Amino acid sequence: MKALLLAIAVLVGHAHAQDWPAKPLRMILPFPPGGGTDLLGRLLAENLSTRLGQPVVTENRGGAGGNVGAEAAARSAPDGYTIVLVAPSIAISPSLYSKLNYDPVKDFTPVAMVASVPNVMITHPSVARSLEEFIALAKARPGGLNFGSGGAGTSNHLAGELLNLVAGIKLVHIPYKGVNLAMNGVLAGEVQLAFIGIPVPAPHIKAGRLVGLAVLASHRSAILPDVPTSAEAGLPNFDVTTWYAVLAPAGTPRPIINRLNAELTRIVQAPDVKERLSTMATEPLTSTPEEAGTYIQREIAKWGDVVKKAGLHAD
Repeated sequence: MKALLLAIAVLVGHAHAQDWPAKPLRMILPFPPGGGTDLLGRLLAENLSTRLGQPVVTENRGGAGGNVGAEAAARSAPDGYTIVLVAPSIAISPSLYSKLNYDPVKDFTPVAMVASVPNVMITHPSVARSLEEFIALAKARPGGLNFGSGGAGTSNHLAGELLNLVAGIKLVHIPYKGVNLAMNGVLAGEVQLAFIGIPVPAPHIKAGRLVGLAVLASHRSAILPDVPTSAEAGLPNFDVTTWYAVLAPAGTPRPIINRLNAELTRIVQAPDVKERLSTMATEPLTSTPEEAGTYIQREIAKWGDVVKKAGLHAD
């Protein structure tokens, strides 16, 4: 009887998948408008709408370092009409929060890795002009400087905590509801440092309103060629790259997952999309659903180690 019910479920799933999509899709973006997740999500949604023949509507659900949006996606019906664009925060939250209202592995079916973007460490010109100068200032004023993030558990939060560890300084964490808001905090003098994907602060750095202290990658950015890498600035092996993946609620029919994976792969490999991504200092990524799942589980283990060493707790 159990085998019969399973076979019926599979057949029903295939039947639904054949009719899919029959209505608009929702892509949840777990951070506020204006940040890297928002920019990439809207680009993907625009192209996915064309390829699927149905509107893909983006929905910004910021808060709690991406957990509000992730939970909303996890609780959605597994019918192929809700997907979510996630960043490293979904791999950090399990070790940072003692209680989560969703499981980043059990409550989702991975669809695909889609992109990665290096972060840049930024400050206000009135604070420091180089990473060496900033670290010297922080050592002279332990606990007297702040760094902003997109919320507890985001990769830009962990980057700041990691900087505290490797540089032997004590910056105070100030969480915002999105990393673009943290950047605004640096511009306004509310915080002295932030870690953010290159595309958003690049115009401010070029205009002299912000200082790029270091690109947190192994090579310089073509968009910010004058900003040194973290190794060049004196912090070797301090790479913090933001990756993006698309997930669906657990139980979403496999034929729909396969279709979404195929379409997203075609989208990020399209020449016009690659060109737009390059202007955003963003590299396209492709993967199978299984590869995406394996990658996220490795990230959960990696960031869990950082959280443990730093003794961090978000609740």
